[in-house]
Amino acid sequence: MKKAYVLINCDMGQEELILNTLRGMKSVKEAHGTFGAYDIIAEVIADTIEELREEITWKIRKVSPIRSTLTLTGVERQG
Repeated sequence: MKKAYVLINCDMGQEELILNTLRGMKSVKEAHGTFGAYDIIAEVIADTIEELREEITWKIRKVSPIRSTLTLTGVERQG
């Protein structure tokens, strides 16, 4: 299982819409609003790194109120 954390910036006032959309996606394990430099953080899982990339690139990043993302991939074999 591959995992990534996606930090999301969105249009002001669109956080709830994006959170509801993300939480409806099979690949999104968790999604939360945040304070600070990013508006939302989502934990995304997939069977392979290729599937993970596809989910983030073609599904999450295509949600229209999302302006930008930063993806942090998990490191395997690290305590």
